[in-house]
Amino acid sequence: MSGALPDIPRLYTALAEWGACMVYVRFLDRRLHGWQLWLESGGMLAALAVFLAATGKLPLVWWIPCMAVAVALMFLLVGSCCRVGWRDAAYYCVQAFVLAEFAASLEWQLHCFLLLERRPSLFLALGLLLAVYLPCFFLMSYLLRHFASGGGALDLTAGEVGSAVIIGIAVFSASNLSFLSIQTPFSGQYSADIYNIRTIMDLGGLAILYAHHVQCRSLRVSRELEAVQNALRLQYQQYQLSKESVELINRKYHDMKHQIMVLRAEPDSARRAAFLDQMEEEIRAYEAQNKTGNQILDTILTSKSLYCARRHIALTCVADGALLEFIKPMDLSAIFGNALDNAIECVQQISVPEKRLIHVTVSAQRSFALIRCENYCEGSPQFSGDLPITTKADQNYHGYGLKSIRFVTKKYGGSMTARMEKQWFVLQILIPIPNSGSSK
Repeated sequence: MSGALPDIPRLYTALAEWGACMVYVRFLDRRLHGWQLWLESGGMLAALAVFLAATGKLPLVWWIPCMAVAVALMFLLVGSCCRVGWRDAAYYCVQAFVLAEFAASLEWQLHCFLLLERRPSLFLALGLLLAVYLPCFFLMSYLLRHFASGGGALDLTAGEVGSAVIIGIAVFSASNLSFLSIQTPFSGQYSADIYNIRTIMDLGGLAILYAHHVQCRSLRVSRELEAVQNALRLQYQQYQLSKESVELINRKYHDMKHQIMVLRAEPDSARRAAFLDQMEEEIRAYEAQNKTGNQILDTILTSKSLYCARRHIALTCVADGALLEFIKPMDLSAIFGNALDNAIECVQQISVPEKRLIHVTVSAQRSFALIRCENYCEGSPQFSGDLPITTKADQNYHGYGLKSIRFVTKKYGGSMTARMEKQWFVLQILIPIPNSGSSK
């Protein structure tokens, strides 16, 4: 093999990009099946082939924009055939693009080495193409199925998608640098070197993206396990609350029978009033049961209310829990659990029981859900940026409650503020409600 090597035929590139996309379409939860899937994917293959063939003779300056359009077509293919969001579609599109680049580069390098000077027949050329493309695609499919199992949406963050895109751009830039210019320290000077660089860079990029994919899937499994554990914990808390409520009712029922007998026999009206006041104070424990319209929020508030009642903390709540149905249970418990734990910790330090006050509200503000958690605060907490500094001695392992709340809030596109209003510490969270108009 000597001399300048021809470029990869555009039809070969279209087949590689289409085949790579189909690897991930088979791996993911498909929206289309049967003839609908083949009709959609076949149409996209035709669109890729026609577009790449029509732009094959454009000046070099148009090469990058044309590649961007080809990647957009791959994105549409994955997104239209699979039940994934745009983030997951973009993420898998990057992987498919690098896989297609590697398969096309490897096949054409072998083609030039084995067949270029022999002027092979179309049958032999297509045989070599299939002999390279199919093992590449089947190997990646095998790796995805057996070492990164559990196909479907990964619920990726913007950072995870962004890092995959950066990796893809870096790999594409490094592998194709020699095609743009050989006058750089990193470019190959000969055709064989240029193709070697591209194939090896694409293989390395493919390995990096696969390792990134395995890591993202491991994080997803960890998040799902945490969500399951959180749900089980909430169910156990609900069971404990129900058990405590039944025991409390039985005990109070037994006590009230004797108290009623005493009241009937008590001639002194002042003592009867004192007895009634005592009964009313004991019955207030039942007010800890919260009915907000959101079962998860009810469990959290009821648990914290019973805890506060036993420690002489006045916790009041006015909440429309139905506004928060779109928030996942794990995230909802992170918001209210951390907010109430911080408030309880603060008011427990107050010596006067009448000042141990916590108030929680959940209301609609236009197209947003407004969450406010207020607690009475005698001191003036110090702030670092927009967050108060923890008062615990070991600051290395504390102070993450508000950071966790802020993380969850940003996950849903919202904002969190913490401030002092006279003697009250106010934590305010504003989260946009999905599919909500501004007329609310």
